[in-house]
Amino acid sequence: MSGKHQAPTATVKFPHRSRRGILLGLTAPQLIVASLTGLLPLASHHANATGTLQVLEAARRADGPHVIAASSSSVYGANPHLPKHEELVSAPMSPYAVTKLTTEAYLSAYHHSFDLPVLPFRFFNVYGPGQPADHAYAAVIPKWISAALAGQSVTIHGDGTQTRDFTYVGTVCHVLTDALLRRVVNPCPVNLAYGTRTSLLDLVQEIETATGLRVRREHVPGRIGDVPHSQADSARLRTLFPTVAPVALQEGVPAAVGWFRRRLTTSQL
Repeated sequence: MSGKHQAPTATVKFPHRSRRGILLGLTAPQLIVASLTGLLPLASHHANATGTLQVLEAARRADGPHVIAASSSSVYGANPHLPKHEELVSAPMSPYAVTKLTTEAYLSAYHHSFDLPVLPFRFFNVYGPGQPADHAYAAVIPKWISAALAGQSVTIHGDGTQTRDFTYVGTVCHVLTDALLRRVVNPCPVNLAYGTRTSLLDLVQEIETATGLRVRREHVPGRIGDVPHSQADSARLRTLFPTVAPVALQEGVPAAVGWFRRRLTTSQL
């Protein structure tokens, strides 16, 4: 497939290649909307569910390296409880979310069946420098920063009161690095977010503050598969990673804006 129907791909990085090394699996399908389009539910399943199974089989045959994998807060889906703690009943609202739940189940099964050291993280809305805005399924923060700097309006699906628990990429990297170095093992999923709750309308204001620009809003109908509110219970994360201090949105958004401005300046040279 090609263009907007390009199949998602799975990426596995190998930070260490010793006999008892580490596998860090960060699959990269084109988010929830893509999984609802055309044949992409199958592609999403291949990248996440089948891809995870292949990684785990390779790990099992390689004397059991430490496997860390990225799941998603989308597994909570229609469950309205806030904040979202890991013991909540999952209620996926998209094929993508189902594949991430399958990823978690495979990790747990391989841990209990083959004593494989695993750690599944539920990523929430990760953002920060280096996150592109120039593809069909770009995340909201880079897409809106790019629009603001270009003098364009931002598109808000719904009334903008829906909330998200945004997590700065530097915080995510800090947690992942700590997990790698200390070989943290937990077969149950761990929320990788710190319990903040920001509406999309408030996010626009943060971008206005960071850019010093007035941002025009354009409201359109809500999207199928989007959950209205998302906020992590971070108790398990804080217990496992007590030394990690999260970067606040008021610091992270300006950092992302700075990256975009440097990119624009470089492209104009």
